[in-house]
Amino acid sequence: MGSGYWILHHTIELPDFTQELRCFQTVTCYQAVVNNLEDAHEQIDNAISTALKESKPVYISISCNLPSIPHPTFSHHPVPFFLSPRLSNQKNLEAAVEAAAAFLNKAVKPVLVGGPKMRVAKASKTFAELADACGYPFAVMPSAKGLVPEHHPRFIGTYWGAVSTPFCAEIVESADAYLFAGPIFNDYSSVGYSLLLKKEKAIIVQPDRVVIGHGPAFGCVVMKDFLHALATRLKKNTAAYENYRRIFVPQGEPLASEPGEPLRVNILFKHIQQMLSANSAIIAETGDSWFNCQKLKLPEGCGYEFQMQYGSIGWSVGATLGYAQAAKDKPNPNLSEIQVTAQEVSTMIRWGQNSIIFLINNGGYTIEVEIHDGPYNVIKNWNYTGLVEAFHNGEGKCYTAKVRTEEELKEAIEEALGPKKDCLCFIEVIVHKDDTSKELLEWGSRVSAANSRPPNPQ
Repeated sequence: MGSGYWILHHTIELPDFTQELRCFQTVTCYQAVVNNLEDAHEQIDNAISTALKESKPVYISISCNLPSIPHPTFSHHPVPFFLSPRLSNQKNLEAAVEAAAAFLNKAVKPVLVGGPKMRVAKASKTFAELADACGYPFAVMPSAKGLVPEHHPRFIGTYWGAVSTPFCAEIVESADAYLFAGPIFNDYSSVGYSLLLKKEKAIIVQPDRVVIGHGPAFGCVVMKDFLHALATRLKKNTAAYENYRRIFVPQGEPLASEPGEPLRVNILFKHIQQMLSANSAIIAETGDSWFNCQKLKLPEGCGYEFQMQYGSIGWSVGATLGYAQAAKDKPNPNLSEIQVTAQEVSTMIRWGQNSIIFLINNGGYTIEVEIHDGPYNVIKNWNYTGLVEAFHNGEGKCYTAKVRTEEELKEAIEEALGPKKDCLCFIEVIVHKDDTSKELLEWGSRVSAANSRPPNPQ
């Protein structure tokens, strides 16, 4: 009163209303701030079209006093809107394909590796067509699992350096040429920068750019266009796949459980593998589930989601909520850390979702233990099944179970896939704090060594 400006709630008590905008600017690819109706339609359309073109989030802020005011540019009927497609520079595309075909056709044992940026480039199908045409074996980087067809006869698994699928890294790293489609080489995906790759052997295809060896580089080349054109120019070459077949030995089964024996993680994942079908999707939490879920063989049509770049603990609970809302016909086995985002389970119950959540309770953050241990990695245990029952409050469809043995696990899975298949199913799995995959043990020590090295000299 008398101060010359108004202060609003949900702010930090300043007349500057851009605080939220500044927060979101670094994690969105476009921001629309709608303060008047004259350009509201244009701004909102620009934001939505940018989100669709970039496959990234945008930020839209609308002043709270505008939504109820009519304006002629808004109607109840859909407004025709055309998204202009990304186009390649034709000369650059032809030159890139020419150079890449020459590079690969002179190789003795070339391979293909799919990376996570194939998703934003919408190039997964074209990558599979290229793999079909050329006869090369193909692998996938860990954060691109689910983007390539794992039922394909020449799929050789996850390329993740020292923690790759057995026999996969040996074939990739011994190749005399490799094409990576949409890779991200960070400290996690490169296992502490320990990949045995050589730049002069590599073709790196990004969503809008192709680099061959140490050069040349070709800009304004759309990944889909490049892979599609390259497929028609490569000679069939199955040499690397034949080498893979010569050295391949199938993986063994985990040791059988004794009656009443405490449940092991490898037994849990044996049963999760059996649950998967074309109508399911796996949402893998940050942590040891990264490594255990990489070993799952995805049936054709089975979805797979996880995020490695940010490595955000608790991500999978919110991700399961969003995924299940968008794909209501798919039951989603979710391996989760729940303390960070527990309330999202309440929203799942509210919307009648039928996801299956496996909470692997080992009493702490095992992935952090393997990178850098300390008392902060031991967390306060909740009564997790009790928490979900409190969210449920006797009102919706919900099933919870706490399991400690294989017998109890089988019984809970039978319930979740049978009588309770239309319910949200929450299965807490009690395991030993040191029960971890061998891949996490090696990955953790390598990432720890890379991230604790002395600073680079200036």
